[in-house]
Amino acid sequence: MPQLGETVADGTVTKWFKSEGDTVTRGETLFEVSTDKVDTEIPSPADGVLTKILVAEGETVDVGTLLAVIGYDDLPEASPSDAPATSTTSSTSVTPERTKAPATASSESRAHVSPVVRRLLAEHQLDASDVPGTGPQGRLTRDDVLAFVESQVASPAKTSNAPLSPVVRRLLREHNIDASSVRGTGADGRILRHDVEAMISQGTSHAASSGDEVIPFTKIRRLTAEHMTRSKATSAHTLMVKEVDYEHVEDVRRTQGGAFKEQEGFSLTYLPFSALATLAALRDFPYLNGSVGDDELIVHHDLNLGIAVDLDGGGLVVPVVQHADSYDLRAIARKISELAGAARSKKLTVDDMAHGTFTITNPGPFGTLITGAIINQPQVAILATDGVVRKPVVVIDGSRDEAIAIHSVGNLALTFDHRVIDGAYAARFLARMTEILQTRDWASEL
Repeated sequence: MPQLGETVADGTVTKWFKSEGDTVTRGETLFEVSTDKVDTEIPSPADGVLTKILVAEGETVDVGTLLAVIGYDDLPEASPSDAPATSTTSSTSVTPERTKAPATASSESRAHVSPVVRRLLAEHQLDASDVPGTGPQGRLTRDDVLAFVESQVASPAKTSNAPLSPVVRRLLREHNIDASSVRGTGADGRILRHDVEAMISQGTSHAASSGDEVIPFTKIRRLTAEHMTRSKATSAHTLMVKEVDYEHVEDVRRTQGGAFKEQEGFSLTYLPFSALATLAALRDFPYLNGSVGDDELIVHHDLNLGIAVDLDGGGLVVPVVQHADSYDLRAIARKISELAGAARSKKLTVDDMAHGTFTITNPGPFGTLITGAIINQPQVAILATDGVVRKPVVVIDGSRDEAIAIHSVGNLALTFDHRVIDGAYAARFLARMTEILQTRDWASEL
């Protein structure tokens, strides 16, 4: 299990993109791992053949645990008498704790079961130690597993006090199922994965028959829900909205947007302008770049700007531009694009999402009017940049005469924690940000 961040102690293997026996190349996506903050696709560390998968999908293991073994396709299959692997094989990490115990002839033979036996054990969520082996030196055979499964199904399983596997615990939690209501078919009544899935399938079939579809929360969706609910229960959320005339920004996008896209490979949107205006205004109103401690406001001197990214309806992640006030317009546009792309392709690390001090969410491309975003705890505010539209506005010329013109206009919606920020302070921040957007010499920054 790779180290995905300095604060991460474990991870869950959510998907293997390769099966045992498949050829893999260095850098090719091998598996997906989920932590409490982010889902990440992990590349293969070497060329070769995926000879063993040691941690199944859905299992949570500590950082440093051996997940799989990659070997060369011209090596003979390992046998109980083989020496420990040398440089001719490659693994994703160090040996798991369970393999450190002294090995007996029986345990060694259990570790080297045939592919057919491994498949049957996996299908029935059995551990090799659960099944009596009748082969040489206690080696498990296909008939041993089939006989064990048949005996478990034929006899009612008793209630088990055996510990549940990580994947079983996850399934029970995601579907709000009490373990005592599940009939276990494993050794001594142990609840196996297929036992829980069978119960879930029964519930899903019932729901589908009435025209409903049951969609279990993904880990990211579940964590997003928990985080948002906790935030609403924690902070005194208050929404304040300010209309902004973006015509000055629009002039730059209109005249330089084509060249920018040709050079950078992506469009020049309103977001990087709003990001720099936010950072400049935060320097003048530093309380909004803070977090709540124990009856105290902690003001952060670093400006680390989080940008909320939607994962196509699967939840939200907030990658962070560290020391964002050191970026110019082009650089911050590039950084935001890189982080958003990494988020959607599951290339973010936990460190990419750490130490945020203020967050922007940008629903504007979808034409929103006013968004009351939920504060990203423990921060004290979040800014929503809503849709920009062409509309008639009153303008004043050099002679102080009023006229009607068509400009690009949008809203800035600031949600702040009224426990530590008052309305007047938030209003002045929005006024300052509006002034920056409407008067700054943006053309000179490209």
